[in-house]
Amino acid sequence: MKLFFRDHISVIILYCVSFLLLPWIIQSLDDLSSHYLYFIFLVSFLFTIWLIGRYYRRKKLYAHLQNNTLTSDDLHLYEPQAKIEQAYSQKLRQMQYLYLTQQQHLEEQENEKQLVLSHFAHQMKTPLSVIQLIIQSNANSQSEHLQTINQECDKLTFTLNQLLTYERTSNLVADLKIEALSLKELMKEVVNDLKDYFIAKEVFPKVTLVENTIIYSDRKWLKIVLYQVINNAIKYGKSESSIQIIYDEATLRIKNYGDTIPESEISRVFDLFYTGVKGRTSGEATGIGLYLVKKILTELEHPSTLQSHEYVTTFSIDFSNSVKKS
Repeated sequence: MKLFFRDHISVIILYCVSFLLLPWIIQSLDDLSSHYLYFIFLVSFLFTIWLIGRYYRRKKLYAHLQNNTLTSDDLHLYEPQAKIEQAYSQKLRQMQYLYLTQQQHLEEQENEKQLVLSHFAHQMKTPLSVIQLIIQSNANSQSEHLQTINQECDKLTFTLNQLLTYERTSNLVADLKIEALSLKELMKEVVNDLKDYFIAKEVFPKVTLVENTIIYSDRKWLKIVLYQVINNAIKYGKSESSIQIIYDEATLRIKNYGDTIPESEISRVFDLFYTGVKGRTSGEATGIGLYLVKKILTELEHPSTLQSHEYVTTFSIDFSNSVKKS
């Protein structure tokens, strides 16, 4: 209520002045009807003066409210004049302080979660490595139990690596290092890392890459992408089939033969935690891999497409903007 009266003090003063002047004007004019236009002019003049004064006092406020482009400066009113402007400006400062305080608190919580997540993932990798070393030391043993344990350890290692990759993508832009890469050499490394998985799934790679194919990209992150895509191609590929890896017209195509991805799922497989019908049936999909692939390729500015029809699934990466010019 106090702010209301403060904001309308000029109207109250104008009304009081008019109320006091009105009897004097009526008394001064012998015949009010003969001076009616003069009276209207006087009242209109006073009202116009009040409107002009009010406009100039609130000119900045009107400009502030009508500005459609928001910037950090919109959180302040410079040199507020009227009481309502001062109260409004003070409220904006309080809102800004509250927002920044909550934002800082949320950022601290997020950083703490990422730190704990990274710490525990690294801690879990150590016992896994020990278990794998024990299995390798008994490599001559034909025990099916040891083979099963080894396969499960590989799955855990892969999932933990996905988890660490997801955590690191929060600072992906700052970590990028664009350099000239040999696509064939990088692909050889990825295929060699997945050698045991190829053998276990009875799927074999057919790489058709030119020796001197040079692209500009980030080695670490592009390798993560290729590893994930080829891993998926092996996982969902038909037994005793091949994974074709072809580079043609500045486009890398990774093709596998297996069940066709339904058209309704093509646009959703890149969503976080989306596993699709087959992923839910097999229980092996995490719904993280292709999400990371899309996120990394977007930052690297390598457009990608996924096509699946007639039991052939093709993942394509366009390097046309990243190929070394001869």
